[in-house]
Amino acid sequence: MANTIKSQQDILAKLQIEGLNPMQTEAVSVIEKNANTILLSPTGTGKTLAFSLPLLKSLDPNSKEVQALILVPSRELAIQIEQVIRSMGAGYKINAVYGGRPMSKDKIELKHVPAILIGTPGRVSDHFANDRFSKDHIKTLILDEFDKSLEVGFEYEMRNIINQLHAVHKRVLTSATQGVEIPDFVKLAEPRIINYLKGKRSSQLAFKTVVSPNKNKMRTLVNLAQHIGNEPGIVFCNLKDTITQLSTFLTQNNISHACFSGGMEQKDRERALIKFRNGTCQLLIATDLAARGIDIPEMKFIIHYELPKHEEEFIHRNGRTARVNEKGTAYILKWENERLPDFIKATKGINISKKAVKISQYWETLFISGGRKDKISKGDIAGLFFKQGGITREQLGAIELKPDCAFVAIPLALADNLVAKLNNTRLKKKKVRVTLL
Repeated sequence: MANTIKSQQDILAKLQIEGLNPMQTEAVSVIEKNANTILLSPTGTGKTLAFSLPLLKSLDPNSKEVQALILVPSRELAIQIEQVIRSMGAGYKINAVYGGRPMSKDKIELKHVPAILIGTPGRVSDHFANDRFSKDHIKTLILDEFDKSLEVGFEYEMRNIINQLHAVHKRVLTSATQGVEIPDFVKLAEPRIINYLKGKRSSQLAFKTVVSPNKNKMRTLVNLAQHIGNEPGIVFCNLKDTITQLSTFLTQNNISHACFSGGMEQKDRERALIKFRNGTCQLLIATDLAARGIDIPEMKFIIHYELPKHEEEFIHRNGRTARVNEKGTAYILKWENERLPDFIKATKGINISKKAVKISQYWETLFISGGRKDKISKGDIAGLFFKQGGITREQLGAIELKPDCAFVAIPLALADNLVAKLNNTRLKKKKVRVTLL
């Protein structure tokens, strides 16, 4: 049963948000009043909060069945939505299921049936086929980033899932792009469309072209990173092999970075994002998988190291910066004989040879082998580092707490000493390992 934190005002206060933006305000009202809604809004404008508020309001606190299903195209988006809704403190059980995570974990968690289930089509379809919970009480269906979920590769599973949802009376589809044809099996009759893709956002995003004298652009990328300075950003590549080569070169040039691609294990991808979020890594070298549906902070810039092949990819990459009301820069890195695709217009060229900032790594990440299931809180971890580690509040960076482990950002200069002090110490009632990530 849900606890007393249910009202929108209480939730916003818990999230430390003063008020909803215009898109969120309209979306909450429209979703509450209409059976079918399409929400189109740029990446980073708060679509998850916009559909979660009316969803939570619609749930029955006395029900012990799955009442809402949120389908997403990627594991990262499933994890992100789960974290957002959990942080709202509405008291309902929420679970995310996705490929790359042990099925045994899903089975254990689903024995205590969640009110809201978030998942990727393949994993949800598997749970449906094995009747691990009742589908008869699912009244709300949300397709987040539906333009990806409805691609050909997902169509069979999506059709299979939706055709088994006989009690659904509310559907919400969200996307950061428009013009996608919605198949009949979604059963989206006469939807209300909320479209915020035509706002004045283009003025917030600056495009700058950097020309490499050579086809191999790695040296030019390093020069660009040194020109920008100690700011976090994403470097987009088309190929996993490019990421591997680029990572080796950046390591040789002492530029802290993390890699992110579909070819990596899920655990490694999650840890790359943790190190990027907490400042251990300045750059995230990524495929288009990082263009949407991952939980990372506002970026001051992104770099198109390899030019995208399609306009949609270009739009989603750019959506990682200049989000909401912030300003940002998209750098287009091309070698001098390279022709830009038609959808990339002529942009201002910049000279990066005059200004170079020494890039230095300040943070390091420590791994702790205990988490929420061990009744460990962020306060417990902070206390350990203050009392036994002997560091100050200013020296303690971001703490990310997971069910079975935790990650803590601390100054690089203190890392080895803290590991020596804290490894194999007790945190609550558990003896924990503390190691470099």
